[in-house]
Amino acid sequence: MGDLYPFSAIVEQDEMKQALLIAVVDPTIGGVLVFGDRGTGKSTAVRALAGLLPKMQVIAGCRYHCDPAAERRACADDCSLRRGAKQSDLKTKSVPVPVVDLPLGATEDRVVGALDLERALTEGVKAFEPGLLAQAHRGFLYIDEVNLLEDHLIDLLLDVAASGENVVEREGLSTRHAARFVLVGSGNPEEGELRPQLLDRFGLSVEVTTPDDLATRVEVVRRRDDFERHPAAFLKKWKRRDGQLRRKLAAARERLEDVEVPDSMLERAAELCLKLGTDGLRGELTMVRAGRALAALEGAESLGDSQLRKVAPAALRHRLRRDPLDEAGSSVRVERAVAEVFGP
Repeated sequence: MGDLYPFSAIVEQDEMKQALLIAVVDPTIGGVLVFGDRGTGKSTAVRALAGLLPKMQVIAGCRYHCDPAAERRACADDCSLRRGAKQSDLKTKSVPVPVVDLPLGATEDRVVGALDLERALTEGVKAFEPGLLAQAHRGFLYIDEVNLLEDHLIDLLLDVAASGENVVEREGLSTRHAARFVLVGSGNPEEGELRPQLLDRFGLSVEVTTPDDLATRVEVVRRRDDFERHPAAFLKKWKRRDGQLRRKLAAARERLEDVEVPDSMLERAAELCLKLGTDGLRGELTMVRAGRALAALEGAESLGDSQLRKVAPAALRHRLRRDPLDEAGSSVRVERAVAEVFGP
């Protein structure tokens, strides 16, 4: 895989970086969609995120990254670690949080898992070979060019995202296992729109653009060139900042449950969604959760206007109905509404 570009070395693109960090602090937000021009650091940022994630405890030998502290195992029926195993008998180890790529050309068997042909031929037994969804359990599933994903894979992902479980029934094999992950997608809007059903599943949606000022463009090129020519020295230079960010994330995750959400902030979120005419209540819920995660990152004791203002565009821009009488883009419409509700 090679060295990962340091997350803290990414120039600007603050909304994208903020959304990804929020998803790490609170995975229940529903994932992140990053849309924008080619060559703006979308894939770089997602893959760099892997270097910031704290390690997680798993049951040694489990192919599904089972949490040893969980009462109910995620393992499939054919896993050697049965659900009835005693807690004291389990051997555990620390492993990196998985960040799994789902390539556009992946087959359904590669994604969901399939019959282990080698064991079927050599041992004559029907055994399950886990797919990408099993690998991503308790981690991140990343889809580059998500707007080009085939429809049948989108339907499959929607089912798994809704249930948190992957069910496989084929070739006389029937099995199921937990598949809870943070979905991260990136793409170029010029290459096609995302299906509304999948779009709504992303908690946050951010837009990235090519820098339009000389100094920023020069700095991006300088850092990328330094990284590719002298990777060891570049990683050493940014190691301290990535370490600080890693500790900040760990502290925010610990602090998250203690962040208070006043009723006034719930009212603010609802008022903003009413003004924008968003469908359903997912917008308010995502705003509040994202704002609370940001408050935890900032070390605040309670959710306030400041955090809600910062997360509102990412939480709401992809939930707006098309307005034929308003030529403004969704981001502009959200910013206008925020100014009206929260003040200039």
